[in-house]
Formats: sequence, structure tokens, C-alpha cells
Amino acid sequence: MSYSKHRGRTRAQESSNAIERMYVTMRHLFNRGFYKPMGVSGETLREALLLLRPEIYGSIAEEKAELEGLLYVIDRLPDGIEECSFINLTSDEGYSDSHFKPIIPPKRRRNCYRIDDEQMNIEITRGRSEIYDILTHLTFLFVESHKIANKVVINENGETTRDWVKLEEAVNTKKLTQQQREVAITHTANILGRTFNELKEAYPNFATKEKPERLLHIIYWLGKLAIAEVTNKDKRTITFSPVLRERLGHHIHGEIWADHIKKQLSDNELLNRPIHIISANMHSVMNTLFAPSISSPQTKSKDIFEVYEAISKPENDTLRNKVNKEALQRGMLYIKDTSGTNINVQIFDTSKVDFSRTDIKADTKFIEEEKPVIIVMDYAFGEQAYETIDELLKPVTVKGKKVYLNVGSISIMGKAGILEGGKGDIMIPSAHIFEGTADNYPFKNELNKEDLEGKGVDVYEGSMITVLGTSLQNKDILKFFYDSTWNVIGLEMEGAHYQKAIQAASKVRGSINEDVKVRYAYYASDNPLETGSTLASGGLGTSGVRPTYLITRTILEQIFNN
Repeated sequence: MSYSKHRGRTRAQESSNAIERMYVTMRHLFNRGFYKPMGVSGETLREALLLLRPEIYGSIAEEKAELEGLLYVIDRLPDGIEECSFINLTSDEGYSDSHFKPIIPPKRRRNCYRIDDEQMNIEITRGRSEIYDILTHLTFLFVESHKIANKVVINENGETTRDWVKLEEAVNTKKLTQQQREVAITHTANILGRTFNELKEAYPNFATKEKPERLLHIIYWLGKLAIAEVTNKDKRTITFSPVLRERLGHHIHGEIWADHIKKQLSDNELLNRPIHIISANMHSVMNTLFAPSISSPQTKSKDIFEVYEAISKPENDTLRNKVNKEALQRGMLYIKDTSGTNINVQIFDTSKVDFSRTDIKADTKFIEEEKPVIIVMDYAFGEQAYETIDELLKPVTVKGKKVYLNVGSISIMGKAGILEGGKGDIMIPSAHIFEGTADNYPFKNELNKEDLEGKGVDVYEGSMITVLGTSLQNKDILKFFYDSTWNVIGLEMEGAHYQKAIQAASKVRGSINEDVKVRYAYYASDNPLETGSTLASGGLGTSGVRPTYLITRTILEQIFNN
């Protein structure tokens, strides 16, 4: 073994240890009930994150501020969180019935409530993975805030630099002119250790209609609270409500969610039919089944993938509504979540679908005889995948009689990070390896490379890592897995949790058929080994349309052709 190879592996081991320390520390802090992120109690978390230097947080370990990482985090936390000294993680404790208005982050479905000027409550209904996600993001945010404080505080009396005074003036000005904005950007760039051009480019990404100068406000409030910590020892505090600590891990939300689905199946006389579960988005199955029968200028004499692309465009509301209306008239039931899981569900009664108006291969004789039912559940989040599938696969009691679901297949599709290809490519896993543990879940995947090859997308086959959080990944660990004998092709957050629940239900509990068919396929949302291709560098845009629908069509064709 060469010296350089040995050094690389050591760095991977350091990173792996840092993730493990973060994982253990977060569980300890949760059990303790509160901690101060920039105090002694938050030190281990900060040190581990700085040692890890995750790709998504870019220059966190450097003196200059990280802009792409900041945008990624801010989009996943409630608006105004930077102004709050007290952040309280709660269970669903009745705030939805109060005068508090829910604040939902643009890129994460979670209810948050601004209690007063100083406190933000964040509702946790999706399990431990959600807590890890939030704590990691908050640690990044507070580390970045202290970079600002260290740049602008001149002495122990709390005196600040001219740049800070000018930023404060800009934030307190009601409406900035172009000239005032550019002056403010100049001073803020000095504070952040970034160029005027870098900040000017990032500026519109943070802006909203209501808050055009949002970036200035975020930087100002992060700095303001960090200065208070440095000078007055007013430490920001994160607390976990007693109810959250008591409820976590008890599948409370998952059980309510699953019971509601089974009730709908029972009420519509679908409970005894063959059931096929698909974890996917709320549009691809519906559009695959019903878009070809919709007549409109966007769908006329076009390639079906162009139709899917047209439906996906934000401005095409009318077309989407047409497809949705058709689906509801032809056997689709829509269950909007009220359990707190944030997982909506569609149920398709295929006996009501007119397959002569679809363009996918389907054995109509088989469908007429079997009348399969498809349950499409929206994406779960990390460990929540175990909670929801575990509860869904349990038998249900109807009129005092235990009824076992006749589950024919479970298909999981979603986004994942790829280690070999690029955005939009497809990954077919043969096993899920659970990061930070000795657990691995090999399985027979009904999908294979040949099913999807030669259709305009590159396809990779191999093992995949289920990670604790996408925000904790760094190149050293990923490169080690990629180069090692594990044959890892990508990483995601739910696979091992889904498979753990499926294996428990089929092979241990006997709740479903032991030979239940499983299908896993992911399309690449990013390549964390490539600088500039991480999740923080932006979304897939329309490049995600083809792989999404290729996977969806393949899954449906397998279900409809036995």
C-alpha cells in the first residue's frame, strides 16, 4: 500500500469518526433536553462538523463565509430563524389550533411557529432523521455567525467596525436604492471575506417578493446574535420539549397515517385486492397513467417525455389540473395527510383505468382478473421510512377480524447522490449499507440495468449507502466507499430503513408474503464527489423528468404484466 493511499484512508476514518461522534452527541443532547450550540455543551458537535467539512457546507472550516451552503440551509429552516435566540423542537402539540401562523420552509415540509421575537418552535413529526437534519443545519448557521462576529467586533467592549455600522444602517433603511444596495453589498462582502461580485451574484437567490434585501437581513441578524454571545455571553439555546422526548420512536404519526390508508381501502372495498406500494412523488404515476388521454396543445403529436416535461413546468397549472381531474374520475383516491407525517397518498383502482388510452405495455387480461390496487406514498424522510412502511404492512382489524394485506410488490424510487455519473443518471441498487453501523441489506431487485438501458439515460448498478443525513457527507468517506470493495454507486437516506421494515414484515412477522417483490431505483440529484455538483449547487430542473418517468413506467409495466 502506498503512503498516499494510506493517508487518504486515514482522512476517511477521521471523517467517519466525526460522523459517529455527531450522531452520538446529538442523541445525548436530545436526552438531556437542551444545549447551547456555541457553549461548552455544543463544542463536540461544532468540532466534529468542522473536522468533517461536509461538501454541502463548502468553506465552513475557512475564514470566509459560505454562501451556497447558507442558501441551502436557509431554504430548509423557517423564515426568521436567524433572529431567534431560543429554538424549541416540539412534537405536534396543538399549535395548529392556535393564533400562531405556521411557517413552512420552502424546501422542507415542516410546521414552524414564531412564538415571540426571540423564540421559534419547530415541529418534529418525521422522527430522528429530522432532528439530526435540523441540528446539523443550526450548527452550521451558528458557526458561520461567529465568523461574522469575529470579523466585526474590535474589542471586549463590543465596539464594531465601520463595515458593520454601514450594514446596520442599510438593514434599518426601509427601501434601498440600487446605489444604497451596492454600498451595503460592498461592506457586507468585506465582513464575509467574499468579493463584491460573489455577493452580488448570490443576492437574488436569497431574495423573496416580500424581502428583496433578505441576504442583508440574514447576515445582520446572524452577526447581531453572535456579537451578543461574544460580548454579553447571551448564548443561543436549543431545547427539546418533554412531549417530543417522550413520543419519539413510538410511531405515533406513522400509525395514524397507516390506519387512515387502510380505512380508505376498506371503505372502498379494496382491502382484499392485490396491493402494490410505490414510494414516489405525487405526479409521476398519475401522469403516466392519465396524461396520454388528455387532449391539449401541449400534448398533441409530441413525444411522451416532452408531455411530461410540459406538465412539470410551473406555468402549466391548467394542464396539471386536467390530468388530476381525469385521474379522480377514473379510479384515483387522494389522501391529504393529516397525521403529521407530511406524506400524502394516492390510491389507484386499476379496474377503473381505461388502458386503451394509456401508452404503457399492460396485460389487460391479467389486470381484469387481478384488479391490482396501487398505493403511491410521497417521499419519507430518513428513519421515517421504517416507521411508515412498518405500520402500513401490519394487518388491520375489520369488524373484529384480522385482515392481512395482500401485498404483491413494494417499489421505492427517489433522488440520490451518485458517485460515478452525473445529475439525471439512474442507480439500481443490489444492497443498502447503513452508514455508521454493521448493518447491510442485500435483496433481489426486480429492476435491473437492462430494463432502463438505451433510453437516453446512463444507468449504474451496485450497492448504495443509506446515510444519516445528506448534509453530513464529505469527499473522503465517499471516495473510500467508491474505491473500496463495497462497490458503492451512490448514497441516499431511506433505503436501509425501507428494507428493514420489509424484511421484518415478510420474513420475521409474517404480515405479508415472504416472496414480496421489491424494486429500488434512484435518479441522481447531485454528485457529491464533484465540486460544484453537490446539492447546494441547485436543483435538477427539467433534467430530472426523463429519469423519473423512465423509472415510473418500468415499475408500472412490471406490475401490469405480472
